[in-house]
Amino acid sequence: MKTAHDLVVAAKGQIQEVPLDQAEQAVREADVLLDVREADEFSAGHLPGAIHVSRGLLEFKLSSTEALSARDLNVVLYCKTSGRAALAAAVMHEMGYLQVRSIAGGFDAWAASGRPVAKPVQPSFE
Repeated sequence: MKTAHDLVVAAKGQIQEVPLDQAEQAVREADVLLDVREADEFSAGHLPGAIHVSRGLLEFKLSSTEALSARDLNVVLYCKTSGRAALAAAVMHEMGYLQVRSIAGGFDAWAASGRPVAKPVQPSFE
């Protein structure tokens, strides 16, 4: 029986991961930057310009969102540490997407390196 770790390792063998030192350029060149973490993770902070599509709804959102339907989109995706993103990239390849990459180390590596993080602005009631 396979574990989640086994599935992630297999997915990483099938996809392209962008090393952290090349991630900013990959994000700039992408047509779409997808954050596949959960909504609460996204709202706590995300890469600037990212679109949130949780991993559990990815296939459904891709199938029902016109702006994400073109199979030749240059897509970069990420999650917390890169496991969910690897699974998402593998599924997108299975769905026929041709240019899908994930960020090695995910959001945690991005933030730890001091790269920009967008955080929602809380209203002030003073």
